[in-house]
Amino acid sequence: MAETKNATANNVMRQLRVEKIVLNCGCGTDHTRLEKSHKLLQMITGRTPVKVVTQKRIPGWGLRPGLPIATKVTLRGALAEETLKRLLKANDNVLKPNHFDSAGNIAFSVHECIDIPGVEYDPTIGILGLQVTVTLQRPGFRIRRRKYMNRKIPHASMIAPQEAMDFAQASWGVKVQTEDQ
Repeated sequence: MAETKNATANNVMRQLRVEKIVLNCGCGTDHTRLEKSHKLLQMITGRTPVKVVTQKRIPGWGLRPGLPIATKVTLRGALAEETLKRLLKANDNVLKPNHFDSAGNIAFSVHECIDIPGVEYDPTIGILGLQVTVTLQRPGFRIRRRKYMNRKIPHASMIAPQEAMDFAQASWGVKVQTEDQ
């Protein structure tokens, strides 16, 4: 039994990696807050964020199709890893079990942008929070996105929440907080 567990640990096709991270600032219909969040994401990442527009009409919330309500930026590669480490330091390298979903992805929030190392207070922006989503993948996950003969990811290759927790602890030194803490 120990040999099979060790063999899967050394299997290149079972190793996890970060596919992308997405930083998101939801603003609602407030246009000034939208501009502030655009500046904030550009200051954190050095990339130009895009505006997220509504697709549906929700009269109770004052939403109509085409109305910008948030800004987001997607990072991949080395910049994603470096930015993720800074964002985790803003949360004191602590994540909760409910930050991991059933597909092994990680989602958490940073309540105040001034907690992020390297970000200084800007009076024109103020103090804003943001949401961070980390998408993990294994080699071979391309089969679900390829144009020719795309397929579902086999159940045995899916990323379990516990695997994502172990990966976060080993890669970034994250402490996963238990329910009683």
